[in-house]
Amino acid sequence: MSVMTIPATDSPAASTTTRNPLRWFVFAVVVIANVMDLMDSTIVNVAGPSIRTALGGGSSTLQWLSAGYTLAFAVFLVTGARLGDMFGRRRLFLIGSAGFTVMSAACAAAPSIGVLIALRCLQGAFGAMLIPQGMGMLKESFDDDEMGKVFGVFGPLMALSALAAPILAGGLVEANLWGTGWRLVFLINVPIGIAGFVGAVKVLPRTITHPGTKLDTVGMLLVGGALSAIIYPLIQGQPDGWPAWTFVLLGVGAALLGAFVLWERHRRGDALIEPSLLANKTYTSGILVALAFFGAFGGLILCVSLFAQLGEGFTPVHAGLTLMAMVFGMLVGMVAGFALVAKLRRHLLHLGMAVIAAGVVVLALTVTGAQSASTTDLAPGLFLIGLGAGASVGQLFDFIIAGVSMDEVGSASGVLEAVQQVATSIGVAGLGTIFFSAFAHGLPTHALAITAWACLGPVALAFLLIFRLPMQARESTD
Repeated sequence: MSVMTIPATDSPAASTTTRNPLRWFVFAVVVIANVMDLMDSTIVNVAGPSIRTALGGGSSTLQWLSAGYTLAFAVFLVTGARLGDMFGRRRLFLIGSAGFTVMSAACAAAPSIGVLIALRCLQGAFGAMLIPQGMGMLKESFDDDEMGKVFGVFGPLMALSALAAPILAGGLVEANLWGTGWRLVFLINVPIGIAGFVGAVKVLPRTITHPGTKLDTVGMLLVGGALSAIIYPLIQGQPDGWPAWTFVLLGVGAALLGAFVLWERHRRGDALIEPSLLANKTYTSGILVALAFFGAFGGLILCVSLFAQLGEGFTPVHAGLTLMAMVFGMLVGMVAGFALVAKLRRHLLHLGMAVIAAGVVVLALTVTGAQSASTTDLAPGLFLIGLGAGASVGQLFDFIIAGVSMDEVGSASGVLEAVQQVATSIGVAGLGTIFFSAFAHGLPTHALAITAWACLGPVALAFLLIFRLPMQARESTD
């Protein structure tokens, strides 16, 4: 399950205050696109075991189904925003929407697990073209004083989508309509995507292009190579017995990541990341907070779903319902976070991380030494984890970008969106590997306990790094 955030990859110069009579139809089209992305980055956590049963594959298969999508999404996200500036957001939105829908249909028809994983990567790449364009077009369609209302509706809709996703995934798999089984979780995107595409053609505004803008191709290749070289051995190392090549590849990934940072810091104009952001210690500390937090959260969600189905034999619907305690906690935490942030300021983030840590400890102690664990047994720990995550994630980006200048906000927000996806991929790879390593040598409850204890490391790191963030969040300028 992806943590819900509102896309903010927009060029300040592109915002206008022109009132578009079709603006709420534009809003509906953008919501459809974001719901498809949110659902697709979530449903494989529940549908994964059924997919592996049908198509085969090892333990790494379940990790790649999730990590492949988020990795491709992250690598192409900032590039997708830049392409929208170059060729027009409307055009990129239509290309992304059509590609995402076609890839969804292709995923449903995949004949083998390898083909499905490759198609998931392509689906993530088209999603990265699609999603960044939406917020820019909303800002072009709505008056500035209406954007608060837009965000007020957008957030709850995404929350409801996250609430429904695990149950919907389980229900679609178990429904097995026309013998489709797991394929229905991808087929469901096709009518939604077609409706969104037709609506986009009819209502999306013509947008300004900036043909003089250039792509940072070298930067994109460096960061793509670095992330692939890091995530691939994290996932494949355990089933292959950790041969020497896995450590060599990790070293290559670290070297490429360093080269990417050096390239971006010395590039002048059209860099993937503004060089001034990389020199901003407050902002880079915030990136590390996001990496630690989203990595722990995204990886743990996958492992809980795997424990429920592979370990306890829960049906897909039952596994989805098990995750509901966490999702409900997130919704409560988000409401509480918005109410308390003015009073607690940065301490709200510390409180959120502390509650997550408490939930992780409760979850670990619940399954330690136990032969099995029911949905009811897991609920208290999962609720606390969701509660802390909701309180933190609803405010985290505002604190991180509080330390950047106004003309850097668009770039800073876009990078954070990409970092969220990268962190999820790394979390799925790292914690998934820990889970499967323990799962192969002991009880499923032992595997979940080990994974939960491992989560405390990145959560503690995030807690400490929060001290380097500004005390006050940036106030919304929308």
